[in-house]
Amino acid sequence: MALDTSETLFSVLTAINTCGYDQELGVSHPLRSQIRTEVAKSIQSTPEAKEATRAMCQFYDEHRQPDASRTLAQYVSFALYLNGPPAPFSLKAKEADIPPDATYVLGILPLLQKFYDSVGLHSIWQPHQEAYSALTSGYHEPVAKMLFDTEIYLKIASSQYLGQGFTVYLDPMGAPGQINARNYGSNYFVVISPGSGSSLKMDQIRHTYLHYLLDPLALKYPTTMKRLTPLLDSVKTAPIDESFKTDVTLLLTECFIRAIEARTTGGNKAPEAEREQAVEGSLQQGFILTRYFYDALIKFEKDPAGLRNAYGDIVSNIDVGKEEKRAAQVQFANQADPELLHLSRPMEGKLLVTAEQRLSAGDVNNAQKLAQEALDEKSEDPGRALFILAQVATMNRDMQGARNYFQRALEVAREPKVVAWSHIYLGRIFDLQENREAAVDQYRAALNAGASLPEAKEAAERGLQQPYEPPSHPQ
Repeated sequence: MALDTSETLFSVLTAINTCGYDQELGVSHPLRSQIRTEVAKSIQSTPEAKEATRAMCQFYDEHRQPDASRTLAQYVSFALYLNGPPAPFSLKAKEADIPPDATYVLGILPLLQKFYDSVGLHSIWQPHQEAYSALTSGYHEPVAKMLFDTEIYLKIASSQYLGQGFTVYLDPMGAPGQINARNYGSNYFVVISPGSGSSLKMDQIRHTYLHYLLDPLALKYPTTMKRLTPLLDSVKTAPIDESFKTDVTLLLTECFIRAIEARTTGGNKAPEAEREQAVEGSLQQGFILTRYFYDALIKFEKDPAGLRNAYGDIVSNIDVGKEEKRAAQVQFANQADPELLHLSRPMEGKLLVTAEQRLSAGDVNNAQKLAQEALDEKSEDPGRALFILAQVATMNRDMQGARNYFQRALEVAREPKVVAWSHIYLGRIFDLQENREAAVDQYRAALNAGASLPEAKEAAERGLQQPYEPPSHPQ
């Protein structure tokens, strides 16, 4: 476990503060206002800094979310995928592997670099490093104790998780009331902004740490998970996130974590009635295996075996029929708690994410159906929906239909990746129709829209160099 700070995260959060991100400013750590003041003075010092700030803040305003918490969330995701100072900012992964919320703001990357350089953000960061380090030192002991207590309860050691990472970042430039947790591959991150006199949200840190410990265990039992898949039918009408309704591994792990939290919150002194209330609340939200795991943990606590050894028997002993009957007796609530941990590919738009999955699997008909449904219901990003429909038309060799959908996508799309690749595909269509002038215009537009997207940029440059020719091998 690492409790750390990051100049990259500092740079991104300071940038959005400069552009009007004021969420919970009044209850933030004094460092936030102090740094904002220093940055404002630096901006006024040169015309270059003013212009760099103006350009960056224009982008910020165009990509601001109605909910300030979502605005912060997308920039946290973006920052976690950046390599940063002292080297120039750059992406850690291919654009296809970056979460949708981060992809939406990728266009700020070159603007952030100009802002960082012209304002002299590094020289502002350096004097405050000691204060940042003091924050981590002050919270290290309580966080370490909480994680240690968790490991003791599960009779498990974090040293057994070589190759994985769990990092808690502290940065006062965000809202103290908001916590952002991410799982990217084998790495888990928690980003927290300490407030003025407020304590860290230990429950949320522990929740993410439990994912860090339990997620790898579930992946070791694919046959068992497949046997449990029928349980997903029992949660179709539950208010839980769509990801839990389509992946039994995610559902099972979340239920297990909630059971652990019910057993351990408040320690041995917690009244049983309080624990039972936590279990019932979890069941009513749709986490239907919480009761099973709660009862299993009572037996586990009396057994000397650690969780890594006991896990297989615990999940293998789940009686699907019994749990289906138990779930049928549950009256689901109208809404569920939002899931704290965001996966690398979060289910932000359930229809479109499923449509993309179907398209990748070659299930063109269902991909088309789902994308059209999202478009008709106006419930999700219309640009992405039209882009998927355009890809379906391309796979069906309907060139005119594809052209129409890509053009419609460009009229409403906001996501840089959708805009850039729509231009690229249109350029290829025009090349195939031997309209080179129109194709070049599209590639140039793609180059402009995809400046921060390496794969799109490469495809656009290739299109400018020579007309597109379809691959000779079957698609």
